[in-house]
Amino acid sequence: MADEAFSIDKRPLRDLLQQVEVGKAQLPEFQRGWVWPYPGIASLLASISLSYPVGTIMLLKAGGDVRFKYRPIEGAEPIGKPEPDSLVLDGQQRLTSLFQALKLQTPVVTQDLRKHQVAGWFYVDMAKALDENCDREDAIRFLPESRKVLNFRGNVVEDYSTRELEYEGQLFPLHAVFDRGDWGFGFIDHWGRDKAKYELWRDFYEAFVLPFDRYHVPVIELGQGTPRQAVCQVFEKVNTGGVTLTVFELLTATYAADEFDLRRHWEMECRAAWKAPEYRVLREVSNTDFLQAVTLLATAARRTQEKQRGTEEERLPRIGCKRKNMLALSLEDYQRFAPSVIAGFKAAAKFLHQQFLFDTKFLPYGTQLIPLAAILALAGEAAQSAGAQQKLARWYWCGVFGELYGGSTETRFSQDLPDVVDWIRGSTVEPRTVTAAQFAPGRLLTLRTRNSAAYKGIYALLLKAGAVDWRTGEKAEVTRYFDESIDIHHIFPKTWCEKAGYEPNTYNSIVNKTPLTARTNRIIGGSAPSDYLLRLARSAETTPEGVAEHIRTHLSHPDFLAADDFDGFFAARKAELLAGVSQAMGKVILEEDSVGGGAEISLDASDDTDDL
Repeated sequence: MADEAFSIDKRPLRDLLQQVEVGKAQLPEFQRGWVWPYPGIASLLASISLSYPVGTIMLLKAGGDVRFKYRPIEGAEPIGKPEPDSLVLDGQQRLTSLFQALKLQTPVVTQDLRKHQVAGWFYVDMAKALDENCDREDAIRFLPESRKVLNFRGNVVEDYSTRELEYEGQLFPLHAVFDRGDWGFGFIDHWGRDKAKYELWRDFYEAFVLPFDRYHVPVIELGQGTPRQAVCQVFEKVNTGGVTLTVFELLTATYAADEFDLRRHWEMECRAAWKAPEYRVLREVSNTDFLQAVTLLATAARRTQEKQRGTEEERLPRIGCKRKNMLALSLEDYQRFAPSVIAGFKAAAKFLHQQFLFDTKFLPYGTQLIPLAAILALAGEAAQSAGAQQKLARWYWCGVFGELYGGSTETRFSQDLPDVVDWIRGSTVEPRTVTAAQFAPGRLLTLRTRNSAAYKGIYALLLKAGAVDWRTGEKAEVTRYFDESIDIHHIFPKTWCEKAGYEPNTYNSIVNKTPLTARTNRIIGGSAPSDYLLRLARSAETTPEGVAEHIRTHLSHPDFLAADDFDGFFAARKAELLAGVSQAMGKVILEEDSVGGGAEISLDASDDTDDL
């Protein structure tokens, strides 16, 4: 931001509220609704009446290159829909509360402490306001919309529904604080210019009303040249509501200035494109995820364009999808690349199905969908050949088993897009994600819950290997599609392993788990494998050899199960799983490899099954 990026001054509260009333000060569309309960408003009014500071108001001078859709502060109805001079970044709740309580001649619609909507009027008890032994806040009352106070039987016990009744009750309406004493003149006339009442009004006016008229609010106003990223950052730093302003909300307000409804486009064009059951793996794709993929394509196109113009390598714009990149995404670029990204996500779902990943429950990394969709969008038809699909699968599984998408991922996204697309198009240089990925054999022993991406990856590899249910012989992915009861279960039951003296950190690892239906798991129970194999054969109305064939599809050796040989089974299955990981990654994995297994390694003995 430039040296003259903002100004600091003090402005009369009266003038600020007048700007709100005529529409010179409005809200950017990304500001959320007004939520203050009436006790909070009463406290604010009390503070101003005592000339206490109530914080700084931050405005953004309108009319710059960064345009936002705007709306009046709640309750304001400016004539002719004027363009604002300033947009309120911080102080919305205070300005709205003060405007509604002090300027409107209608009931204030607010909340009680239980967040139930209520409507009413703010009044101040004149005598209590002047009582030095009374807390100023206690002098301010919030009366019902009718201005009548009822008891529990519904009888009227106080009535201030007319100006005369206000005078009689010596209750001053806060919406008359800027009426230049008109209410006070009426008060004096009502009491026949009684000296005591005149002095009451005079003292009250000086102690309570005048401070509102004289009150000045510190105002920081950002200049017209403030960039969008700075607006977003400043808003989040000063906003005390505790809710982060998302990039999507900010761009929604920005695009709305050009009459483009980003939220509607996301709901009706983007998400609607993958509502069918076959796209359920995309259910948790967020609007920010979508924007990141669009931004990747937009920045990649900008880099390519500059490269074609002959710009030197070190001066080429970078591919990226960090917050600052997304905030710089123009509406033109969004409309240009959004259709390709929609198609890219749908192609990503198809690709994941081919990798036997069907829903979000067992999706290793939701974040990896972002570069995957962008890669498929940019590569287009080039990504559809068998060779391209093999490369894409290798990149994907290197990301999963290398556990490279668990932390900050935007930099990896920006590398993946050009690396993988160039590789698909014939480059001999492997993507950096492929070269960086490593999987240590010992990592299998620490994979115990689906919190790990690699754990979910093993599950998918078992489905890809043709795993069938041990009782029915149905392929696991078919069962999964039609029956949600399939899940990961122990092969050697926990109860049996405990009795045999094996450690939980061994028998709870993925090596001793496999996808089975709930019914099959109940047949297994806590018995020795040699016992439950016979029960499975009887339940399946097949031979033990038939059940053994089903078991082999899970990369398990039935002979070890029949002999209750846990050690033999464990060693053989570990080797089979490592071979599957090795094939998926396209890397040789040696048993003696001692390289660390990634940032998500867990050394606890936890378990996420409900097996016996």
